[in-house]
Amino acid sequence: MFGFLKKKIKEVFGKTKQELEKQTDKEEKEIKKEIKGLEKKEKKEPEKKEKLEEKKENLLTKLMKIAKVAKIKEENFDKFFSELEMVLIENNVAMEAIEFLKTELKKELIGKEIKRKELEKEIENSLKKAINELLIEPFDFVEKIKERVKKEKPYTIVFFGINGSGKTTTIAKISHLLKKQGLSSVLAASDTFRAASIEQLEKHAVKLDVKVIKHKYGSDPAAVAFDAIAHAKAQGIDCVLIDTAGRIHVKADLMREMEKIIRVNKPDLKVFVGEAIVGNDAIDQAKAFHEAIGIDAIILTKADVDEKGGAMISVSYVTKKPIIFLGVGQEYGDLKKFDKDDLIKSIFT
Repeated sequence: MFGFLKKKIKEVFGKTKQELEKQTDKEEKEIKKEIKGLEKKEKKEPEKKEKLEEKKENLLTKLMKIAKVAKIKEENFDKFFSELEMVLIENNVAMEAIEFLKTELKKELIGKEIKRKELEKEIENSLKKAINELLIEPFDFVEKIKERVKKEKPYTIVFFGINGSGKTTTIAKISHLLKKQGLSSVLAASDTFRAASIEQLEKHAVKLDVKVIKHKYGSDPAAVAFDAIAHAKAQGIDCVLIDTAGRIHVKADLMREMEKIIRVNKPDLKVFVGEAIVGNDAIDQAKAFHEAIGIDAIILTKADVDEKGGAMISVSYVTKKPIIFLGVGQEYGDLKKFDKDDLIKSIFT
């Protein structure tokens, strides 16, 4: 995961270290030159020896410090971040996220004195810290549901995203996860638009031994969800997982249909499902859905084959909503709880 991004960031760190070392070497040469000049003056003007020796002593102290410590100046930072920005853009990180990282790194690095042998590590740690600040801490999905169903059932979750994002498979994975945690679920086949969508959901339901509530193709998706909630109430089922038609986020009529599902059924959680590997497209989709209907959480699929990481780094910052799970394979157990520390480790190790 993140092989391409990891490689490029290491290259930027290496270049920055070389630049800072060049700058330090240049400063050392200038100070040594100045010391030689003072030594020549001492011979020519012995009456000023005391003053010149004091100056020389100060320069030697400075020289010793420079040999051990480098200071990041604004011009160093600008050069470093210009390189880093190109890498982030190339890896599909959103501009809003890049600007945030720039502001945080600027505060952290400019004017900072760093031991020369620790230059790369210090810059890396500053970037790790900035990315950590950028990412939104996920809530505990299962605990949230367990707390709620103690008081009232069912807990209703609607899933949406564009065609091919892995939404239906993700719903099956969530149902499997809930079952492992002792929570029951019913699936609502509210994708009444796409051919074979109901059959696809039913295949998962058979394997998982859960019920699907369905109507005919072309039926009102909001009515299907409504009936699934009524069934769950009657049977004491903990959760209703609502599948919806994959929609292009710019299609107003499809978004209105989604708005109706939400208005009629008042779900407890609205989850956007997007593919990690499509980068900026996933970010744009999440923004569009959030603006139209308001999302509560994000699941990114195909995270295990994501070489660039742009969507994972950016999407929660752009929407101000957390990523709660990553899809990391096709099996029902291939749903990984999102962890900020794990993401940061994946980028830097």
